[in-house]
Amino acid sequence: EAEVGGSVTKHSGLLDVVANQQDYDLDQWAIDNNIEGGIEIRRIFYEAPPAILRYFDPYAGTGTGIQSLMDAFDFGSYSPGVNFLLMPASYDMLKVQAIEFNDQIRRSAYSFEILNNKLTLFPIPAKSGTLRIEYYKLSEKYQATEGTLITNNSESGCCGVNPVTNIFNANFKNPVYADINSVGRDWIYRYAAALAKELLAYVRGKYTTVPVPGSEATLNQAELLTDARAEKAALLEQLRQLLEGTSRVEQMEQQVREMEANAKMITGVPMTIYVG
Repeated sequence: EAEVGGSVTKHSGLLDVVANQQDYDLDQWAIDNNIEGGIEIRRIFYEAPPAILRYFDPYAGTGTGIQSLMDAFDFGSYSPGVNFLLMPASYDMLKVQAIEFNDQIRRSAYSFEILNNKLTLFPIPAKSGTLRIEYYKLSEKYQATEGTLITNNSESGCCGVNPVTNIFNANFKNPVYADINSVGRDWIYRYAAALAKELLAYVRGKYTTVPVPGSEATLNQAELLTDARAEKAALLEQLRQLLEGTSRVEQMEQQVREMEANAKMITGVPMTIYVG
């Protein structure tokens, strides 16, 4: 969405602009171009010509032949070529700003409005032509994580994809034990031992004392149950810390700490004196 990369391809196409026609249905344009599943418009290339093209100073370069000389270097097509030699760039920027403000206040500026893929051009086009647009295909953007598109139905959300409303319909799967590494298996071993110890404590709680020859033996149900519950709580806290430590926020904070430590280390390195 921020257009900084990803696996979804951004497509481009040409829209036929008809003279004196202001409104265009881009969904119908997609159908006419055999695009299935709908589109999402990302950019419309409908811009006014550069303001510098409408700037002309009749006195610049008069009688000196400099203007024709600048034309040879492709400078004269945009503003008086003498300005490229005698005037700072800020001078051209002020002129451009004045022309753009004049167009916005005194004339109909080039603009457009897009709502639900319905395009409206301002001002009304005076002649026919083509307009370039960039868009996403919804069939590619709203794609399930398994790589298959969920078909539209009454229970589907936007664009044929079931929305995640709570933890019960989140796209989580039970891990396969064979795919768990040694660290995860060690945690499972210890948690299974704690569960077994807790179950044994419940069993021993049914028989507080056991008769033996000449006396009775008291079972350690209370201590065993306390130890088992403490081990379970410690293991769950350890798992929570491990998961939080692998989060994106924690990884970025770790990178920040590494950069700060690296910067402090660099400050202690003596700088060499360069002798030219």
